[in-house]
Amino acid sequence: MDIIQNFSDVSHELDKTNAKPIIIAVSKTHSMEHIQPLLDYGHRVFGENKVQEAKQKWEKALSVVENLELHLIGKLQSNKAKDAVKIFHYIHSLDSIKLAEELSKSEKKLNLQRKYFVQVNVGEEKQKSGIITKDVSSFVDFCINEKKLNVLGLMCIPPFDLDPIPFFQTISDLNKQLQLPLLSMGMSNDYIDAAKLGATHVRVGSKIFGARNYQ
Repeated sequence: MDIIQNFSDVSHELDKTNAKPIIIAVSKTHSMEHIQPLLDYGHRVFGENKVQEAKQKWEKALSVVENLELHLIGKLQSNKAKDAVKIFHYIHSLDSIKLAEELSKSEKKLNLQRKYFVQVNVGEEKQKSGIITKDVSSFVDFCINEKKLNVLGLMCIPPFDLDPIPFFQTISDLNKQLQLPLLSMGMSNDYIDAAKLGATHVRVGSKIFGARNYQ
């Protein structure tokens, strides 16, 4: 598999949209050996789903690779907040008052400030995490003004069996209303639509690295 060619193809497709979102190369479940060609190529923005996996995989690279940027894109349990703040520069799954409180405490203890996306349950699906659309404004206000978290944008995962475009439009409009500068939406199957509707960050995994290794 030519990971560099795959990455270049994704970049060129995005260039055609005249959008310039940052590509988060989602490396979850893939070994460092599999990811290394993209690091060697010079890409520095990677996404992981789990705190423990990221810690084991990226600890060494974080100490030796300049400008490396790690994004937590998976569900974060509040008891892992401190570990997440230690290792991730961006957390895309801020989705509850309890988690906001734990992240705020962890930042103070570690004397670190991280960057956050609030996860919106845009399809109001029972099985998915996230703040429902009507509560987003008050939740963002709570995170920024009461918990002093550096919330920079919204994040969403539309229902997988429906056209993502109306959901992307809803989140894009909401992001603008809240005057947030960043917007995390779009994955391997819909990143072009997300880019056209204002995503600043797209989360692309299998299109770059191939099928995930869940062994």
